[in-house]
Amino acid sequence: MKITDLAPENRPRERLQKEGPQALSSAELLAIILKSGTKKENILEISNRLIATHGLQNLSHCTLSQLQQQYGIGPARASQIIALFELYNRVNYNPGKKKINCAKDVAELYLPKTQSLQKENFMAIYLDTKNNIVAEETISVGILNSSLVHPREVFHGAIKHLAHSIIVVHNHPSGDPEPSNEDLEITKCLAKSGKFMGIPLLDHIILGKDSWWSWAEFNSKAF
Repeated sequence: MKITDLAPENRPRERLQKEGPQALSSAELLAIILKSGTKKENILEISNRLIATHGLQNLSHCTLSQLQQQYGIGPARASQIIALFELYNRVNYNPGKKKINCAKDVAELYLPKTQSLQKENFMAIYLDTKNNIVAEETISVGILNSSLVHPREVFHGAIKHLAHSIIVVHNHPSGDPEPSNEDLEITKCLAKSGKFMGIPLLDHIILGKDSWWSWAEFNSKAF
């Protein structure tokens, strides 16, 4: 059955316009975003099947390839779903809301943002004199090495944002936050550069699936 074959009061878009988005099911909301179905299934049926298969929470963590394993979901629709959840994450992510006092503050702020990432993302967090976040920048994406994470790239942002200090963060998609030798070498290099420039590196935090490793805590250093 096509969506247009449904009575107007049962169509997701018309229901949203009349009753508001809160009245719609998750599948109906998703159907409005994806718009059209296939010859075999209307978009509401596809949306119901997607949510039944993955669950809404897990759906937000699916990759493009995982989504495309479902009948009726090609590259375009998979991209729409990925974009939808990324926008949601950005709306609900505001690092400026919280002052950073310790590694736990950083982990609680960034774990939700990195848990679904399939590649390593190396980020620099720039702080003012009171350890409030003034900005953040993604320095590199992919397997970390010293050629990708150069002090020049990290401290350029610190100068641009007039930062007093910095914290660097990266994720391990494997879920294990233990640092590699390369991670430790990068940290030492950045700490040395920060000392030279007068913009100290306060910490390097590695995020796993639900745990983290802190260079400052490992070395018993306080902010």
